[in-house]
Amino acid sequence: MAAYDRMYGDLLREREGVLTKLEELRSAGKQRGATYQQLLAQKLTLQNLMGRFEIYGIRPE
Repeated sequence: MAAYDRMYGDLLREREGVLTKLEELRSAGKQRGATYQQLLAQKLTLQNLMGRFEIYGIRPE
């Protein structure tokens, strides 16, 4: 179970990094660029994975 907790923590950290990069691009007016679109897809993928963890009750408190 500890490995799942570590993985969930890694997903949280990765999502925060993606959100930071998205905000930087957004503030620069680059929402239509390929990098922004790729990061947006990555954010959605990470949220989906985290949602799956939560469905199965694997989430650090």
